[in-house]
Amino acid sequence: MRLLLDTHSFLWFVGGDSSLSGAARLLIEDADNSVLLSAASVWEIAIKVSLGKLHLEQPFDVLIPQQLFVNHIELLGITLQHAAVVAKLPFYHRDPFDRLLIAQAIAEQISVISHDPAFDAYPVQRRW
Repeated sequence: MRLLLDTHSFLWFVGGDSSLSGAARLLIEDADNSVLLSAASVWEIAIKVSLGKLHLEQPFDVLIPQQLFVNHIELLGITLQHAAVVAKLPFYHRDPFDRLLIAQAIAEQISVISHDPAFDAYPVQRRW
């Protein structure tokens, strides 16, 4: 199964945060699953770090590539197809990063691991 991590799911997973549900952790750790992190999430993390709203245990440019590698998480780029889906999405969710994740999940036909119930208004399967 292919799974797209919401930004908080990635951060909670790599940080060992108990806010991540046990079911979500098992899905991420299952070697049979292909786990993806959007370039949009990497961008969101970088912005929050630069604003001082997020503090990482290691420098951004060390932590992100290291965690992608050790956890076998693939980076999902942003394509024109993803942007085209964003252009058609209703505004149930107003956060631009989450809207892009929703569009990517729709375009790629993959589930999203997210705690955010606002994802449920869209034709994506949210796992938690």
